[in-house]
Amino acid sequence: MKRSSVLLIALTAVTVLLCPNVSFAIGIEVAVGVWGQGPSGDISYKSDLTTDKLDIEEDLKYDRKYKPFGRVRADMPGLIPNIYFIATPMKFEETGSKTTNFTFGDTTFDVTLPFDTLVQLNHYDIALFYSLPFVSLGSAGKLNADLGLNARIVDFKAEVSGTDLLSNPIVESEEFTLPVPMIYLGLQIKPIDILALEGEFRGIAYNSNHYYDFIGRVKGKPLNQIFVAAGYRYEDVEIDESDVKASISFSGPFFEAGMEF
Repeated sequence: MKRSSVLLIALTAVTVLLCPNVSFAIGIEVAVGVWGQGPSGDISYKSDLTTDKLDIEEDLKYDRKYKPFGRVRADMPGLIPNIYFIATPMKFEETGSKTTNFTFGDTTFDVTLPFDTLVQLNHYDIALFYSLPFVSLGSAGKLNADLGLNARIVDFKAEVSGTDLLSNPIVESEEFTLPVPMIYLGLQIKPIDILALEGEFRGIAYNSNHYYDFIGRVKGKPLNQIFVAAGYRYEDVEIDESDVKASISFSGPFFEAGMEF
């Protein structure tokens, strides 16, 4: 599925959910925030040699970047599955250096020359899930658990560019859209009306690939429908796709604000 199609579906769903004629029947949570994405790991393209692996921190010089994100959660009535959408931009660009010659794709880059890189893993999640009623009933509404399926669409791009010894420009890149089916688990603890502790997990492992995403959040409600939250998010990605091998993690704090209605 193309990225444009996924975004169209997501935006259509959000528009319907926010329509005044239907909002009375469902509970909606909308939030926007900033996540401090601290990367680590390595990436290579068309090579299994250790010398051709690019270390995210040492070679590419990537450091923590603060990026915006947004999410919409809709708790639906009856047997209709609940819906959860998250958009997470993720893009790093820097000038790097390496202590040896290395090959990326079909091009060899000389150790004496700097190079520019770009790594992008924008991703979009759409989860369909149910809250487990016996958990809420058994805790008098203080505890809630969610279980469902999540579709993650990853918009991936990796690029290395520079010049050869004759100052001719050289560039190698690969990009693809990767659909990733995942399990979704959620947990909410609400000891008092104005405070909630929340955890989310999305993940899958298959062949030599895995993708894990953990979110922990503390949410407070200073006003009736408005909330602010702070938390920590950790993603661990290992992919072998289209000759790209990447073993990367992203972690860091986030802050958000939103509304419940």
